[in-house]
Amino acid sequence: MPIYAYQCARCGHAQDMLQKMSDPPLKTCPACGAEAFAKQLTAAGFQLKGTGWYATDFSGKKSPAAASDAPKTEAASPSPAPAAASSGT
Repeated sequence: MPIYAYQCARCGHAQDMLQKMSDPPLKTCPACGAEAFAKQLTAAGFQLKGTGWYATDFSGKKSPAAASDAPKTEAASPSPAPAAASSGT
């Protein structure tokens, strides 16, 4: 369940609330009782734990195995076609 930040427009009371996404937004301030309690726009705060693609692929560090698996930069380009001989005389 996500945690939503709320703040009262009347008294300024701020509180984080654990709610289901399907729950309606709260409107009544628990501090003053006014119908001025509103959700705040905040940055998502979470941390991925464990060993998954996010830890290995996007960590910014290259492992020795990943460096050896890197594609070679030698490009196998086709040899140029022989130019048609033209007689200039």
